[in-house]
Amino acid sequence: MSNLKHVAIIMDGNGRWAQNKGLSRAEGHIAGTQNIRRVVRQLIVENVQYVSLYAFSTENWDRPVAEVDSLLQILSDSIANETAEMHEEGVRIRHLGRIDRLPNRLQKAIENSVNLTRKNTVINLNVAFDYGGRDEIVQAVRRLVESEVKPDQITEETLTEHLYTGGMPDPDLIIRTAGEMRISNFMIWQASYSEYYSSPACWPDFDEIELKNALAEYSRRKRKFGALNKAVT
Repeated sequence: MSNLKHVAIIMDGNGRWAQNKGLSRAEGHIAGTQNIRRVVRQLIVENVQYVSLYAFSTENWDRPVAEVDSLLQILSDSIANETAEMHEEGVRIRHLGRIDRLPNRLQKAIENSVNLTRKNTVINLNVAFDYGGRDEIVQAVRRLVESEVKPDQITEETLTEHLYTGGMPDPDLIIRTAGEMRISNFMIWQASYSEYYSSPACWPDFDEIELKNALAEYSRRKRKFGALNKAVT
């Protein structure tokens, strides 16, 4: 599957997974965080170069304060517990999204993990936290304006360069777990020609087998990028 460079995942169903097991939503989010390493390791085996995980959207701030605080704490704990080992495994960690609205301690932890792993080359792990596709485009346009780019110099390429994912390939495959069929404001610019796959498994149960099912389905797709298949007349 040499043409598969970038897999993006909307990690959904932590709360439902927890509810089905009689656990709290926080315990579901912790289980979801613990599943990340398993999936990243399998993507390394599959020779995928980039994985982008949708962890916290710009709209998630509207959730109950207690749940938001819990998610922020879980991210802090995950960075503290996982960064060193991922660094040893050659994972490069990147943050996609706003960082200015996060607590100072969390901002520092994210910056430290990004700096520590910046030279790693085994796989790029993009964590989209306080991320929204529309907001990303707005921020990119603001950066273009600040750079004093003339209107006639603004192209799809220049805008793409100013996105959080500037310099990365667009996702080839976007997976959403828990059976949902929405894109939910995730990579709406980059996903214009991505293949989409919905898994019935909640994110904590999305294991190597579920991932292989998604990749197998992708391998059967014929990507035409708006053009006619040459075999079609």
